[in-house]
Amino acid sequence: MIIGVDTSCYTTSLAVFDPAGRLLCEKRRLLPVEKGLSGLRQSEALFCHVKQLPELMEELAAEIGPLEPQAVCVSSRPRPVAGSYMPVFLAGLGLARSLAAAYGAPLYQTSHQEGHIAAALWSAGLAWQEPFLALHLSGGTGEILRVEPQPAGYEIETVGDTDLPPGQFVDRVGVALGLSFPAGPELEKLAEQATSTDFRLSGSVQGTHISFSGPESAAERAVAAGVEPASIAAAVLDNIAKSLAKAIVAAREQTGCQKVLLAGGVAANQRIRKKLASLIVDFAAPKYAGDNACGVALLGLAAWKQEAVHG
Repeated sequence: MIIGVDTSCYTTSLAVFDPAGRLLCEKRRLLPVEKGLSGLRQSEALFCHVKQLPELMEELAAEIGPLEPQAVCVSSRPRPVAGSYMPVFLAGLGLARSLAAAYGAPLYQTSHQEGHIAAALWSAGLAWQEPFLALHLSGGTGEILRVEPQPAGYEIETVGDTDLPPGQFVDRVGVALGLSFPAGPELEKLAEQATSTDFRLSGSVQGTHISFSGPESAAERAVAAGVEPASIAAAVLDNIAKSLAKAIVAAREQTGCQKVLLAGGVAANQRIRKKLASLIVDFAAPKYAGDNACGVALLGLAAWKQEAVHG
């Protein structure tokens, strides 16, 4: 079996695959955030991972029996670029190193972003080998990427970005509306109750660069002014969808890549997915759009197989 470990700013995640690439079990748990807050400090999140990792390991073992990993893979950094670092990933790295040492299994390291891409492709049933565009849309990241598949990972070039991660846009406005953090699912339900689309948020898209900071400020002013909460929720999601649509068109023209994959928690939003459907893009399955360790485990499996072939 191959064990994947991911400890992001939002979720503690574990996944186990067999050598044939079948998911045996996965466990994940959101980091606890008090009502009214929109996140945790890194030190608080790290402490939560240290507490939750053993509990999830116990749940895994209880479900599938004794763990006997042939390989362990962990997301040890946010993105596959030099200097990419966040303390929360040290919790997962510590567990992964301990497992690999205890069982004499090889340890592979990848990035949280690559894990998202791998999970999205796998959950969507895609096996793309040619370069494609991936939009990593979460509470911590808003990037348009040119992705070139490699035998056990990806070569990634950032070709577009956002000044405020779209998930953070959603969470800030959601918390201002009194919703729980992370606010995505509740904001989506609230938006469905909107009876009018008269309230709108103006977007700002320059090529492949999107600004969500202006719309976020406008949405918070609307909350303070007493605009109908459902209308604000719908306007936030519609603004994200329209902005992404413009940037996708620009990224296709810039890179020549026509295939587009959306990953990250924001990619699970059904309202956004429906509004982007006409662009013919692919999405991670909603269950695997948010933070999870499945992609990390799959990248570990690929690296393990690659090493077995080439020694």
